Amino acid sequence: MNLGNCPRCGKLYTLNLRELCPACMKLIEKEYEKCVTYLREQKGATIHEVSEATEVSVRQITKFIKEGRISIANAPNLAYPCEVCGILIRESNMCDSCRTRLTRELRQATSTDQDHKTGSTHERQTYRAVDNERKY
Repeated sequence: MNLGNCPRCGKLYTLNLRELCPACMKLIEKEYEKCVTYLREQKGATIHEVSEATEVSVRQITKFIKEGRISIANAPNLAYPCEVCGILIRESNMCDSCRTRLTRELRQATSTDQDHKTGSTHERQTYRAVDNERKY
């Protein structure tokens, strides 16, 4: 029997496909139901409004959206944070600005690697993810 600690609550449990203990799986299902019920009543709600009203973290609501459990198609104000800068987006993992910057930096890194072979140097920039979540 494979055992592990639940990443959400820390309790020991038998490993399963969801990688959560049964108690946390039930809690997440209750959180999902709260969010869906609230969104049915408040179709124009933002992710922060849903989070405050249901006491479900923005991170968990974002997971529901990315898993396809909550649809943003009929919710015009519902968006989730960019994984890099935190600006609200409706598709992908990154906003257009961060995606453009990443592409530019990858091109620069590629040219920098080629320049190192020829002896030229360029200043390197770092790329980091920002976690703007208040509740976990």
